[in-house]
Amino acid sequence: MQAAESEYKGVHGDFITLAGIDVDPVACADFEMLTGAPAVQMDLFSYEDYRAFHGCEPPEGWREVTPVDIRATTGGIAPDVIFTSPPCKGFSGLLPTKSAKSQKYQALNRLTVRGLKLALEAFRDDLPGIILLENVPRITSRGAGLLRQIKALLAAHGYLFHEGAHDCGELGGLGQHRKRYLLIARLTHKVSSFVYKPPKLKVQSIGEIIGLLPMPDDPVGGLMHRMPRLQWKTWVRLALIPAGGDWRDLEKIALEQYCLQHIPRKSTLGVSPWEKPGPTVIGNARVGGSQASAIADPRMDHFKHSYRINDWNQTAETVTGGCAPSNGAVCVADPRLSKRDTRHPGVYRVVRFNEQGPCVTGTRFGSGAPAIADTRTGFPNSTHHTIYRVSKWEEPAGTVTGAMRPNNGAISIADLRFGCKCRDGTMGVQAWYAPAKTVTGTGDVHSGAASVADPRIPADAEQGVWVIIAEDGTWHRPLTKWELLALQGFPVFMDDGSAIVLSGKSDARWRERIGNAVPPPAARAIGKQILRTLLVSQAGAWELSPTAVWVQEEVSQHG
Repeated sequence: MQAAESEYKGVHGDFITLAGIDVDPVACADFEMLTGAPAVQMDLFSYEDYRAFHGCEPPEGWREVTPVDIRATTGGIAPDVIFTSPPCKGFSGLLPTKSAKSQKYQALNRLTVRGLKLALEAFRDDLPGIILLENVPRITSRGAGLLRQIKALLAAHGYLFHEGAHDCGELGGLGQHRKRYLLIARLTHKVSSFVYKPPKLKVQSIGEIIGLLPMPDDPVGGLMHRMPRLQWKTWVRLALIPAGGDWRDLEKIALEQYCLQHIPRKSTLGVSPWEKPGPTVIGNARVGGSQASAIADPRMDHFKHSYRINDWNQTAETVTGGCAPSNGAVCVADPRLSKRDTRHPGVYRVVRFNEQGPCVTGTRFGSGAPAIADTRTGFPNSTHHTIYRVSKWEEPAGTVTGAMRPNNGAISIADLRFGCKCRDGTMGVQAWYAPAKTVTGTGDVHSGAASVADPRIPADAEQGVWVIIAEDGTWHRPLTKWELLALQGFPVFMDDGSAIVLSGKSDARWRERIGNAVPPPAARAIGKQILRTLLVSQAGAWELSPTAVWVQEEVSQHG
């Protein structure tokens, strides 16, 4: 909330962040880089919960945090507002129910209560006027017992509170819908004015946010803009999922109607016209595909024999010692096919099924017609009736062969068992012109809608990245970590113009911290409303607002 500011009747106010607290040292480093405020690495587990979560004893020198330690993080200054966003993994719907009930995650969940107890005890002589607790909506069911403890604790200290859900996308004008639980507590003798809800803003589309960024793997985006290297089959699946859909749409596809067609890149093995400008000269040009590094040169006078065929009715070219195609016209257009003897009448021919075959010879493929147009492809006893086929689920499989290639048998199967209990949104492809789904800390293409139907087809493809153009004409691809930062409302460039790179080098850890973060624009909108409430209360005034009330006198202290 450091950036939030407000004004009431000429009185201007803003927040000063005293400190942030996190157990993860790289998260602390990110906090300091993004806010400029200090961050303290601190483990808030009790001894019992540490053992339950980690499954081992604490390391030497570890001790439980006390209220005195919490007070020391702020230099002894009592804060006006405490904002807490305890670990949500144990409450999240992405975690299976069995795991959520385990002692490990129950210990993690208890940090919601322990952290608040430590803070209230640390500043009991000068309690904060406002306390906020933010988490995933499912905390109301998976953490119902803990919320009852929290509300009883707040009520015992004289707080009124409101709890409910809101959409961070609407509060911050983000490019995603992000539903969150929020509990706001107001200390009535310190803060007399109501806390009003922020006005709702337009939720933007994915394209409006990441469309302003360069394409993935562009060096401008830095390390966090690397395209995830997925398996080929995953790229194919993403291409088949319609924009706005997910893995369940794959069950509706008739796979036999699709065929992947390779379309070479523009300029790959290209020949530049003589009369037009050439393409950019690059350092790794090669005929194999970097650019059009060949030219249609009309000046053939000094190479008139290269790769030519002599006309039957004209004089032959000079006989040379280097008898290769590039040394002269060493080929002739021979019209005598129909006048040849019958020794090899079927050279490179396919014999009709209802005609006599030519003489069986012991020589090579070029010496006779050893191929036949066999009309019996559907014959039940044909040894190759399964070539390039997909075996039906309810029918016997073809013979298992040692050479496992598509042309050796039907080595694919139409598997109907797509009945796995995947989570909602798994392997989803998000539409470019619609708001994104919530950015999660553990999501990837296998556990969330972490891909987008990007209409900006790239000019080149890096190794390990395949560009398959879907039926809607877009490239269904994963979102990069840099793009997830943008969807969360974080700045993507530093003051010096370089791309932001979070601490550490792990893509998974980057993703986790991005998903766990509260979107700055949404936090700023909430902070602005709270700051205005504090200014009004400090002035001993009262005001009306066009937005709804978050915390008012009539709300029961027991929810």
